[in-house]
Amino acid sequence: MSDNISDANTEMKPIKDLSGFVLGVDENNHLDIEVAVNEKGKVVLFHNRAFKGPISWFEFDLDTNKLTFVLDDGEIRDAAFYATPTMAKYMQNSHQILMVLIDHETGEASDGTYVPLIIHRN
Repeated sequence: MSDNISDANTEMKPIKDLSGFVLGVDENNHLDIEVAVNEKGKVVLFHNRAFKGPISWFEFDLDTNKLTFVLDDGEIRDAAFYATPTMAKYMQNSHQILMVLIDHETGEASDGTYVPLIIHRN
């Protein structure tokens, strides 16, 4: 992806998609992501493929309702996930996301971890 982001305090960084950061993904084995949020702002992100490394934090933009993944080195990965207006309303008070790895064969949860969530508006 060729889009760039900018912030007055940071340099321009390219935004890449998640495809190169996920284990076992190819044209026949896709990464499936589903996000759920309740009225109290508790957010869970379900995914069916493991990532090659840890996600350092998530960023959620209230202007675009877009969720992005940020890696340890500050690299930004686009999940192509846009929240509905109702989801965004509840997410704006969240401070973390529970990531749950779902076994792609059995459909059962196999791992879960909390990751910080940063909310911003341009």
